[in-house]
Amino acid sequence: MNILKSIRLGVIALCLGVVLFTTSACGTATQTRTGTGLAPTAYSQLERSDTASGENYGRWVMQTARGLISDAYVRDNDKLGVVISPDIAPREVKPLAQSLVQGFHKKFPNRDLSVLVYAPDKELILTANYDDTTQQVKYQ
Repeated sequence: MNILKSIRLGVIALCLGVVLFTTSACGTATQTRTGTGLAPTAYSQLERSDTASGENYGRWVMQTARGLISDAYVRDNDKLGVVISPDIAPREVKPLAQSLVQGFHKKFPNRDLSVLVYAPDKELILTANYDDTTQQVKYQ
């Protein structure tokens, strides 16, 4: 039974990656800053983003993830933070982060990006940093 659950979660993660890679959030909007200055870990007290386009993208990620991600936020159109669901196995976190980086880069091209992945208890578990110059992702 655990094998079937692992296969199911793997297929879901793969589908999310394909969707994030092949589509982009709708529309672009002008940038507005809230000037909160709070750290990303305090995101539960903030809106989904500090820009309109980032808020649209964060909302789109939540809708597209269909249960894999329980919350998402975007800061400065270069940082995407996601809280994964408890159903995500530890070995699925890095492929999920890689898919999120690809989709995020497609929506916000020509810039260095960071994807911060948080556990369900909101502890940071992985950071994926995309360097636009080298087009490489480094994981921390």
